[in-house]
Amino acid sequence: MNKDYSVKFVSVVVPVYNEEGCLQELIDRVVKTLDTLKCPSELILVDDGSRDRSLEIIRAAAAQRPGQVIGCILNRNYGQHAAVMAGFEQVRGDLVITLDADLQNPPEEIPRLVAAAEEGNDVVGTIRQHRQDSLFRRTASKIVNAAARTATGVDMKDYGCMLRAYRRFIVEAMLQCHERSTFIPVLGNSFARNTCEIPVAHAERKSGESKYSVWKLINLQFNLLTCMTTMPLRILTYFGLLTGASGLVLSLYIIIRRFCWTDGGSWANGGTFTLFAILFIFTGIQMVGIGIIGEYLGRLYNDVRARPRFFVDEIVGRVEEKKDGSGK
Repeated sequence: MNKDYSVKFVSVVVPVYNEEGCLQELIDRVVKTLDTLKCPSELILVDDGSRDRSLEIIRAAAAQRPGQVIGCILNRNYGQHAAVMAGFEQVRGDLVITLDADLQNPPEEIPRLVAAAEEGNDVVGTIRQHRQDSLFRRTASKIVNAAARTATGVDMKDYGCMLRAYRRFIVEAMLQCHERSTFIPVLGNSFARNTCEIPVAHAERKSGESKYSVWKLINLQFNLLTCMTTMPLRILTYFGLLTGASGLVLSLYIIIRRFCWTDGGSWANGGTFTLFAILFIFTGIQMVGIGIIGEYLGRLYNDVRARPRFFVDEIVGRVEEKKDGSGK
């Protein structure tokens, strides 16, 4: 018997942080696109502690379209991926689509993701065409994508694009994972049996500036690498073996030169600064290794405490269903 992959309800989750300049346009375009679908839908806007008028816009949209636009209001800023997980807790759809609020990924691509999911895919990723990002961001994305492919074994080209679709059981599986450092695309793929990627358009930011400075991007890339794979520890082990072998070879060379060359001990005295330089290199490697190990221990410490990743202050726009399944 063939499995039914048809989509019966679509939920769109959008994390919002200080996006007043483009938020109303985003809402209008998403709602207009969802109205073209053949199934019911909802838009869940997660306010991640915005300090501008974003929260007012969300409240107004939820009041204007109750049941279709839902506002999930967090009490402060927790970060993009925590905000998405908060939205996941509110979804009702059997297909959940995530989308950034900056309109760099057009909402008009949503029907294509729905169609790809109905072909039997548990996760639908996207590949940004003609990216409008800086060289630094594109280079960082390549590094993270390579690490993600290694960590998951799923060959996707663009893990950094937030425009993605997940089957409901994938979302429920992610909600059962309580680690604080979460990279949702990798986490979702780790539970998926069938995945695919489709090309999508990519536009310049409509208004405002990116919330990620260069330093925040560097921290983000490091956090993503350490939260989804132990590869840095493995590389450190390999590098330690290499430096240890190099030190052994250097020691043998010094001993042989000391006893076989005519210059005797004069060469050994002359190489003092070289040995100090080598010592400083090895000491630096050790300090880097301690830092990486400390990063993983810190993550273990945070996860063991099992504190909530976010706190939902209020839900607006939700229409309670009657027992017979109809709305009010």
